[in-house]
Amino acid sequence: MLDFLAENNLCGQAILRIVSCGNAIIAELLRLSEFIPAVFRYRDRADQQKYGDIIFDFSYFKGPELWESKLEAKPELQDLDEEFRENNIEIVTRFYLAFQSVHKYIVDLNRYLDDLNEGVYIQQTLETVLLNEDGKQLLCEALYLYGVMLLVIDQKIEGDVRERMLVSYYRYSAARSSADSNMDDICKLLRSTGYSSQPGAKRPPNYPESYFQRVPINEAFISMVIGRLRSDDIYNQVSAYPLPEHRSTALATQAAMLYVILYFEPSILHTHQAKMREIVDKYFPDNWVISIYMGITVNLADAWEPYKAAKTALNNTLDLSNVREQSSRYATVSERVHAQVQQFLKEGYLREEMVLDNIPKLLNCLRDCNVAIRWLMLHTADSACDPNNKRLRQIKDQILTDSRYNPKILFQLLLDTAQFEFILKEMFKQMLSEKQAKWEHYKKEGSERMTELADVFSGVKPLTRVEKNENLQAWFREISKQILSLNHDDSTAAGRKTVQLIQALEEVQEFHQLESNLQVCQFLADTRKFLHQMIRTINIKEEVLITMQIVGDLSFAWQLIDRFTSIMQESIRVNPSMVTKLRATFLKLASALDLPLLRINQANSPDLLSVSQYYSGELVSYVRKVLQIIPESMFTSLLKIIKLQTHDIIEVPTRLDKDKLRDYAQLGPRYEVAKLTHAISIFTEGILMMKTTLVGIIKVDPKQLLEDGIRKELVKRVAFALHKGLIFNPRAKSSELMPKLKELGATMDGFHRSFEYIQDYVNIYGLKIWQEEVSRIINYNVEQECNNFLRTKIQDWQSMYQSTHIPIPKFTPVDESVTFIGRLCREILRITDPKMTCHIDQLNTWYDMKTHQEVTSSRLFSEIQTTLGTFGLNGLDRLLCFMIVKELQNFLSMFQKIILRDRTVQDTLKTLMNAVSPLKSIVANSNKIYFSAIAKTQKIWTSYLEAIMKVGQMQILRQQIANELNYSCRFDSKHLAAALENLNKALLADIEAHYQDPSLPYPKEDNTLLYEIAAYLEAAGMHNPLNKIYITTKRLPYFPVVNFLFLIAQLPKLQYNKNLDTAPVRVRAPATECGACWRPSYCRTEGRT
Repeated sequence: MLDFLAENNLCGQAILRIVSCGNAIIAELLRLSEFIPAVFRYRDRADQQKYGDIIFDFSYFKGPELWESKLEAKPELQDLDEEFRENNIEIVTRFYLAFQSVHKYIVDLNRYLDDLNEGVYIQQTLETVLLNEDGKQLLCEALYLYGVMLLVIDQKIEGDVRERMLVSYYRYSAARSSADSNMDDICKLLRSTGYSSQPGAKRPPNYPESYFQRVPINEAFISMVIGRLRSDDIYNQVSAYPLPEHRSTALATQAAMLYVILYFEPSILHTHQAKMREIVDKYFPDNWVISIYMGITVNLADAWEPYKAAKTALNNTLDLSNVREQSSRYATVSERVHAQVQQFLKEGYLREEMVLDNIPKLLNCLRDCNVAIRWLMLHTADSACDPNNKRLRQIKDQILTDSRYNPKILFQLLLDTAQFEFILKEMFKQMLSEKQAKWEHYKKEGSERMTELADVFSGVKPLTRVEKNENLQAWFREISKQILSLNHDDSTAAGRKTVQLIQALEEVQEFHQLESNLQVCQFLADTRKFLHQMIRTINIKEEVLITMQIVGDLSFAWQLIDRFTSIMQESIRVNPSMVTKLRATFLKLASALDLPLLRINQANSPDLLSVSQYYSGELVSYVRKVLQIIPESMFTSLLKIIKLQTHDIIEVPTRLDKDKLRDYAQLGPRYEVAKLTHAISIFTEGILMMKTTLVGIIKVDPKQLLEDGIRKELVKRVAFALHKGLIFNPRAKSSELMPKLKELGATMDGFHRSFEYIQDYVNIYGLKIWQEEVSRIINYNVEQECNNFLRTKIQDWQSMYQSTHIPIPKFTPVDESVTFIGRLCREILRITDPKMTCHIDQLNTWYDMKTHQEVTSSRLFSEIQTTLGTFGLNGLDRLLCFMIVKELQNFLSMFQKIILRDRTVQDTLKTLMNAVSPLKSIVANSNKIYFSAIAKTQKIWTSYLEAIMKVGQMQILRQQIANELNYSCRFDSKHLAAALENLNKALLADIEAHYQDPSLPYPKEDNTLLYEIAAYLEAAGMHNPLNKIYITTKRLPYFPVVNFLFLIAQLPKLQYNKNLDTAPVRVRAPATECGACWRPSYCRTEGRT
């Protein structure tokens, strides 16, 4: 019969593709569950109030027209709705496609079953497929995976969240108008079940069976699948676990499938006591906490509580005497096997001969270890015990007491088992690769020994006191031929024949009195030894590796392993070389990837890469999380070094008197620094001992791991320092800006110095890492702050500055600003408020108008440069640009509102235009005309002035930032400054030449040169903010006339000051008005210098 999984077997390939797709869908659901936009969860009251009118659950479908009409009635809601759509449509679409694929999966499975029943696949029916070994596995998996999908969706993406996402997708996409859209079916399948994954939440009635029955599935198919799972060992796992007490572990995968599939036929759980008793006796006689898929655990005592037959059947297993017996048994087993494993792991114990002679003993030890670890990890897990359920709590307490549970001892057993398993696997792999060569070598050596002995008994070779014996000579030649004829491929016959040859060699020595000749005895002993080695070699079979792979499965601990993270980290902190043992544990955990990837690989699915990357990435993230203790410990030591170097150790002068040498020696503090530095280098050595390892499909390089860990810890600490260091009290009498900047500068300098100090001890490029990470932190915070001014926000997963492995932490905002850069910018704007201060351009300083005290000067930006670097100043400049754009947009709205829509103002402006036209000479009676127009438009000048003052203030600040950037660039990077200046001049000259003669070259639209050079010039301060175009507008009516009137309305309030050689100075002006908006215009109260 044709192989069921053969490429030309359409029936097998169809179900294989369905199962492969199922595994890929679950991976996608798990991946997406980490990216649910917070706004859909409604956990934040502010989000609920803001978006409550535009995010709907399924109640929307009862009257969509009503909800949409409410939205259309309010322009601000429409605007918010459009903004929300732009920001979330991409992620919502991704979720919808995942939900759609779940529905498509069950539709495809139903279609496949219909095709089987209708005879589409020749000679194949449901019954024949279930008789085939691969066929029954795939059909059982297909139904099981559908159940797992539904459970994963409900656990990871709550019902209300799903409904809001589906309604949002329906409203924002073209799905409603698509003729072939199955939106209704998807909504029916995934509507809220009422289930909540929150601890203590009550389980909805008839859950999950009512959820599983939303899409009908062939009942005969479900019944036959359950029948197969009840009766067969569909994966032939029992052969890997020959001992009867290991049977429940051997059938654990099948038990998980049966648990899920039983919900498709809940009548068995409710009323079929005989069937449930059979299921429990076969699968759950000694266990009741199971892993259903990649570490998702279920406690049957809780899950089967509502089902009478299931609950009754499980009572024997959950009887306290049985619980006590199982707990005591596993406590004894774990102690016994742990001692065995520790013995095996002693240096030099696991030699090749010992391993080959004791394969069954070693495999039995491995089985006992893994079974004990599995039982103890699952049955002591917190996730499997509801703290509100008294019975479950009682059972768990019983287990903890009788098993003498100690998480550190269990972790040590896991660690040693993983190491033992890893060493055995590596040895077997090597022996398998050398098997053929060694067999040939031993065969050749044995044959040559026999040939030499034959020559000895021929009497030709001179060997003392060996008489010629033709019979022995012929016999040894025959034995030599027999040895050469042994065939490696036929292991059974070769093994039997080798044993006979060994017996013959023992008999010849005994019957022919050859013991008297030591040389002959030695030849015979050597040959027997080679034959023994051949028997050992032929016993090296791949089946042993396969058994080890099956026995060593750790997929049940995919999530439970996190319980041991703190123990792992403490072990590493005490002994950094522990990392080498952990490597084996991580590799053992990586074997869990085989479960979801097997079918995807068999189907040659393009999903293989993305699913592999997801699970491998999750595991690598966990490895990083565990090993992060090393950079954390290094930074703890670093802080002590910084403190000692900054406060305790005095710098030795270039010239020193001999009698003061003892004072400067400071042996105690210097010894402490040396000790801490040594500790840091030991941590580094520890992580580097972990060789480059392939975790899934991701290669983990320990050096890169260490560098990433150091970066992550640096980012965490620097981001926290920036967040805490730049929080200001707006009610403080004197500004806290400069003191806070100095304090933060000292902290940053400490980090910088410490990094410089340790870079050689940990073999990293300290300055490179420092600059890259600090610039990333500042740019990310600027980006998040600028999001406030953008309609389409840049989400974390879209940001070029945010990273999964080295995440920049987000902090709760303390005021209207989102980040520290926003607080810094708003504090500068607050203290330089043009209503309270004035700017003197010649002194580049802001003064308080009441006290005449200096508020701030260019020293402020020098301090920011020292503290935050060029990135900080550049980020501040960028944020000011966004603020200016916002103010200019507000100004345009205000202009439209108070001028273009006000009939009185428009009539006044028309009259003025008629009076001064045509412009041929000085306007007659100008005072009367102008002041009449000013008087009639008096009401508009306050808001007009305020808008211009805000922009003027920010422009001045931008100029000061540009000055500081330019100065530091010319001072610190004179070659860069010169190169930029020359390139800029050359480009401008070429562009001017092009406009004079269009035949000359000009950068094309797809050429990024101008954009790139502009970014460099702004970073180097080589630009004039006053020449920058912030927004473009249509031509505004009356704009020149309004500006002219505004100018002559404000000029009387200003007068020239000889001492400052500038204009203007304020005279008799209200406190709300100021000349800081004029450029160069500065305000001082009348008569003051």
